[in-house]
Amino acid sequence: MGETARRRDGPLPADDFEGRTPVILLTRLNGPEFALNPDLIERADQTPDTVITLVDGTKYIIAESLSEFLGLVRRYRAELIADAEILVSSGTHRLPSTGSADSDQARVVRLHRQER
Repeated sequence: MGETARRRDGPLPADDFEGRTPVILLTRLNGPEFALNPDLIERADQTPDTVITLVDGTKYIIAESLSEFLGLVRRYRAELIADAEILVSSGTHRLPSTGSADSDQARVVRLHRQER
């Protein structure tokens, strides 16, 4: 398994940082590989196969074990944070400024969980 997914249908977009895309590569239980956006994952269960449930209720049964899957997600998130730090510290991208005195403070917006 590659650490990050690579596009196979052409060149990478210019805004991709070192060729990384916002997906991880997984293998369906019956063999074919597919790319999954880890931001859409609601939960992962091992029953004994690893079942990934997305926020919209879609389920995927994958060949990777639960620990392998969690490792892929952790690695993806760590790379994302490292890339963001590199971009901000290099001056290539700057954090948005709100123009207020507390612009260095993160803002948190609480989202209420929807009842199903």
